[in-house]
Amino acid sequence: MISLTSPVETRAHHWSAGLKLGLLSLVTFGLFFVDSVVFHGLFLLFVVVLYALPGALFFKHGWKHLKILWPFVLLVLVWHLIADELQLGLTIVFRMVSAVGLATLVTMTTRLSDMIDVVHWLTRPLQRLGFNPRALELAIALVIRMTPVLVSKGQSLALSWRARSNRRSGWRIILPFTVLALDDADHVAEALKARGGLINQERK
Repeated sequence: MISLTSPVETRAHHWSAGLKLGLLSLVTFGLFFVDSVVFHGLFLLFVVVLYALPGALFFKHGWKHLKILWPFVLLVLVWHLIADELQLGLTIVFRMVSAVGLATLVTMTTRLSDMIDVVHWLTRPLQRLGFNPRALELAIALVIRMTPVLVSKGQSLALSWRARSNRRSGWRIILPFTVLALDDADHVAEALKARGGLINQERK
């Protein structure tokens, strides 16, 4: 499993994880109160500048994670173009890319263990109600760690299909991709079980 943390260290790496997640929440929430396409366009440009400041390698690493948004961008733009609401479509796209870009930026500059510590602090009062914060912490860690792995395996399946056929893969790789995902989930479950699962973690 791999991490989304950037190989290039920036000043933001030394900021508190709680501060970065708090600012991310406030800024993302605030974006939905502004409907100006000009504002969102300028804000997206600001996000791009944030990615560019640490250098080309950091920018390339961030773009690798953001380029998966293009199908959604295309779908939203085409839909609003047909509905003759292009300005609204651009506003939605700019807002979406900005929000995901900022979230990815926080992930790239924050260690997973630090983010888990913030989640643990936030959910500590819920332990009195019987809530097990370890389950949520583990779920977050697995999603962040496994998502890039599944994306990579999906790309490998698509390349394997192209090597064997002139037709587009499309829905044909859904079944083998599902089998791969289930197989990975089974291996992770066995690994957790071998280490005592959540029960052992709770006792620690």
